[in-house]
Amino acid sequence: MKKLFLPLIGLWLIFSCQSTEKTPITIQINPELQSELKDGRLLLIFSTNPDAEPRFGINDRATTNQVFGMDFENYQAGEAIKFDTKSFGYPVENIESLPEGDYTIQAFIQKHETFERGDGHIVKLPMDQGEGRQWARAPKNIYSTPQQIKWSKGKAIELTIDQIIPPVSEPEDTEYIKHIKIKSEKLSEFWGRDMFLGAHVLLPEGFNENPNQYYPLMIFHGHFPSDFGGFRTIPPDPSLPEDDYNARFGIYGYEKIQQQEAYDFYQKWISPDFKRFIIIEIQHANPYYDDSYAVNSENLGPYGDAITYELIPYIEEQFRGIGEGWSRFLYGGSTGGWEALAVQVFYPDEYNGCFAACPDPIDFRAYTSVNIYEDKNAYYQTGPFRNTLRPGHRNYLGHVDAMLRDMNHRELAIGGTKSRSGDQFDIWQAVFSPVAEDGYPVPIWDRYSGEIDPAVAEYWRENYDLRYIMERDWNTLGPKLKGKIHIYCGDMDNYYLNNAVYLTEEFLEKTENPYYDGEVAYGDRAEHCWNGDPDLPNYISRLRYNTMYLDKIQKRFENSAPANFNLKNWTLTKN
Repeated sequence: MKKLFLPLIGLWLIFSCQSTEKTPITIQINPELQSELKDGRLLLIFSTNPDAEPRFGINDRATTNQVFGMDFENYQAGEAIKFDTKSFGYPVENIESLPEGDYTIQAFIQKHETFERGDGHIVKLPMDQGEGRQWARAPKNIYSTPQQIKWSKGKAIELTIDQIIPPVSEPEDTEYIKHIKIKSEKLSEFWGRDMFLGAHVLLPEGFNENPNQYYPLMIFHGHFPSDFGGFRTIPPDPSLPEDDYNARFGIYGYEKIQQQEAYDFYQKWISPDFKRFIIIEIQHANPYYDDSYAVNSENLGPYGDAITYELIPYIEEQFRGIGEGWSRFLYGGSTGGWEALAVQVFYPDEYNGCFAACPDPIDFRAYTSVNIYEDKNAYYQTGPFRNTLRPGHRNYLGHVDAMLRDMNHRELAIGGTKSRSGDQFDIWQAVFSPVAEDGYPVPIWDRYSGEIDPAVAEYWRENYDLRYIMERDWNTLGPKLKGKIHIYCGDMDNYYLNNAVYLTEEFLEKTENPYYDGEVAYGDRAEHCWNGDPDLPNYISRLRYNTMYLDKIQKRFENSAPANFNLKNWTLTKN
């Protein structure tokens, strides 16, 4: 079976660790930084901004920095690394094509560790170091102090890696927020080493004073949280500037707005009539991304089972959760939106409702702007006389500022051919794809050319296309999902995620025996990540996930909770 899933790798991607003679580039490494270095990926980054570190300026915009990347293995202490000038780059593909001029240059090494997995594969991957699998900020990764150079073809360059990223500090417990970490037996068995799951837990007011009360559990899915966000027990800092500009939302003073919202949430949380429940934000960073997508995967392991059957029961036992499926709810946006819906679909009896905002593609006929089942190429619409690039990112007016090809080429330059960039298309591929013979994810498409592998697309359909799975299995899933599905998306989502929601809504509205009896709603001209509030701007509603679905959750409780459940403030007293 695995012979159907061979990676599509062209000769241009067979990297060598030897530099060409045209532009010799040598990377020296300070002796004190060599001891733990064996395998990794070396990035060479160019910038035209002398006031910022080059490693932080690689993005999908026209203003991106330039990056070239090469893998290396079996580094020997004392050696210099000769950078392979044939290495693939983004946005300029070949270093010999880089325009001459003045640049700030930086070398960066992302370290790889060896995993002897339980499935028999041995792979080399970056390991999360507590930062959420962010290569440019990951502790133990090493880099050079930025250097000003005058670039010209054929000129020799020597850089010295002399810096190391320090460890992250763990957050401290407070009266309301607790932090837990457990070893997952399921994940440790898969990865061949101890693997952990963590969570930040927000406890209800009166938790310590009412030892016989048991509480519903709200799981707020999303990207890696360094601490519980949006909860502040003191008023906003009066010294915050009013003129700080937030480019994403086009407003001033956003940090103060965020602090005020966090403080307002705290005041609601402790008020006598506010509903009493537990909220958790999960830490499940892994070698491929800042979270696992909360499902089982051939490449990531059984994260779905580990979260549902190990982590959540542990939290409920420690903090007096009710511990039954009718008392658990899921919500989140973007990655968290996909997770909320996927977990509800894959574990229908273990959760009582999901609120999925701006979810990642939930129907792969609209995998952003690609139909992976019918399109031959992900990057181009192809015709007899011309090819047209597919868009990857737009604003609310439809103005396109990034193409799908360029977004994928950026990941290819940073992470190479084995899904190691730690970014969006690589993690989708790692979660959804089968394992190749070399132990890494099978590409859904050739990352350079965009040619789609139909066998991999079929695997994705049967295992992770949420709309398809619901439609395929509605006879058994339908009765378990009735009233539990709520989906929200802006109709001008920056990543075209609304297209998959349209297709999913079309199916849901045709369901029978039973009718799905949920909700799908759209925000007019709303960008990523609209979450269901038709009155407030997104820069406010995105700060209110923990309160905005409570009335709908109460209706769900009224239809499904046991008769002895106290709906006044959501408490359950055990005698």
